[in-house]
Amino acid sequence: MIDLRKPWPFGLSRHRVPWFVLGFVVLIAVLHLLDRPLSAWGQGLPDNVRAVFFWITEWGKSDWILVPTFIAWLAAWLLSLVTRDNLRLALRELASLAGFIFLGVGLPGLAATLLKRAIGRGRPETWTAEAPLTFQSFNWSAYDYQSFPSGHSTTAFAFAAVIAFLWPRALWPMMVFAAAIAISRVIAGEHYPTDITAGAVLGVLGAYAVRQLFVSRGWLFTSTGDRTERRQFAALRTLFVRR
Repeated sequence: MIDLRKPWPFGLSRHRVPWFVLGFVVLIAVLHLLDRPLSAWGQGLPDNVRAVFFWITEWGKSDWILVPTFIAWLAAWLLSLVTRDNLRLALRELASLAGFIFLGVGLPGLAATLLKRAIGRGRPETWTAEAPLTFQSFNWSAYDYQSFPSGHSTTAFAFAAVIAFLWPRALWPMMVFAAAIAISRVIAGEHYPTDITAGAVLGVLGAYAVRQLFVSRGWLFTSTGDRTERRQFAALRTLFVRR
């Protein structure tokens, strides 16, 4: 079982970052050999099978996560300004919770959006035998050249990590959910395996970074040496306790 209480995943630490970066580069280089074969295989699946993955891929969009969590954060924060005592504390806890989900998903997604436009890798539909790997870096309007990393995969894995931080038992179901979305991007012909792998790593690391930000500010999480613990929402709990 992955210990979600550690500050960083993958055994990361300040001294291991260079090795992690090297390993990631090697992984992407090796996976690149499978990009075209797996992309062609996914797009060659029967239409009824692909239709399922076209439905799954829609869950990789961030709107259904970001819009309600932003509204919840704003409403809870504004209401906390005009309430008192335990209700005010509960609303502040709710605001922290909604804000964590919003930022934990939104910031990695923003990073993916900027990176894919800066890198400008061609999507599978641009592939040709003469030019199997093409780039149009910093072409902000060229959708066909926004392949690496996958934004849907980044969003899906960031959301999975965020939910797992809040509810550790949901880790593996959420990871399966995120993996299904990532795989759907290959089958839909929108991304290569290297794109979804990079998106998964970015999403998880981004979610951890947001959690560390919250730890540093004393929001929602506390740090106990080499472990990070979630606060217990004491004020929120009292609202639902029968008296």
